Amino acid sequence: MILVFGSLNIDLVALVPVIPGPGRTVLAPSYQAHFGGKGANQAVAAARIAGPGCVLMAGCVGRDGFGDRAIENLQTNHVDTALVVRSDEPTGCAFITVDRAGENAITVASGANMTARASDLPVVLFGPDTVLVLQMEVPFEQAVETARRTKSTSGTVIWNLAPVPQKMTAAMVTELLAVTDYLLVNEHEARDAAAAIGFSPSDYEAAATELARAGNLTCIVTAGARGALAVTAEGRSLRAPAPHITPVDTTGAGDTFVGAFAAMLHERVPLQTALEVGCEAAAQKCLKPGAQAGMPVRAAIPSLA
Repeated sequence: MILVFGSLNIDLVALVPVIPGPGRTVLAPSYQAHFGGKGANQAVAAARIAGPGCVLMAGCVGRDGFGDRAIENLQTNHVDTALVVRSDEPTGCAFITVDRAGENAITVASGANMTARASDLPVVLFGPDTVLVLQMEVPFEQAVETARRTKSTSGTVIWNLAPVPQKMTAAMVTELLAVTDYLLVNEHEARDAAAAIGFSPSDYEAAATELARAGNLTCIVTAGARGALAVTAEGRSLRAPAPHITPVDTTGAGDTFVGAFAAMLHERVPLQTALEVGCEAAAQKCLKPGAQAGMPVRAAIPSLA
């Protein structure tokens, strides 16, 4: 079973002539509502590859219409929502303005996501076959506790260190590394995490090596068109290329990689295969607009078709 403990959001996007500064108001002709939250994104990506009955989402939404829609969307994508709890806080929402040049400004109201609790997850969920997927959009201490419970029953923990907290301390990174089997980061996140625990890596490969050694884990760095790199605790490196594409929309590509990688770990494939499938899935997503809307099904992944 793939268990995703994370955020569920509704994203409200408005196209504007200019992003307003303090004290200014601009008019947009309309807006679009999209399903988001890194947790929900990764759950959908995993379910589209792993199939029905394989992915369980745990998190919180409000007692509101946005919460209803977020749950319905997950169910439509064959994600089990039995552990999505209703909170007195409103459903998480991201307010996004995008100008004519494609620049954006984003305000995220975490809302119900900050009420997610590890105690809401029954003990029976955890075991050797559990693949837990975590991010950084629910309370950190609750994510750590969920990881500890997974590790104590010989399950597997995948932690996507995104978004990087504004105040990421050495103690926080050390605690995270201690309960993680696979740390998934992009180039910038890899350097930030390594710097937080006292290293000054020359590049993301050096950062991955330090993080893998420090945490006795496998660190995976996604590097866009340069594909993905994995460094094991023993210092062994593996690489997977990114397919050559002309991207239409890269939104959600990182979450697609995480979900596809989790699906492959659930199937116990070799690490090299999991990296390759992750890169293929992320590339397929970039060929279609939207985050969740563009995530590929299993048949669209060349090596799995």
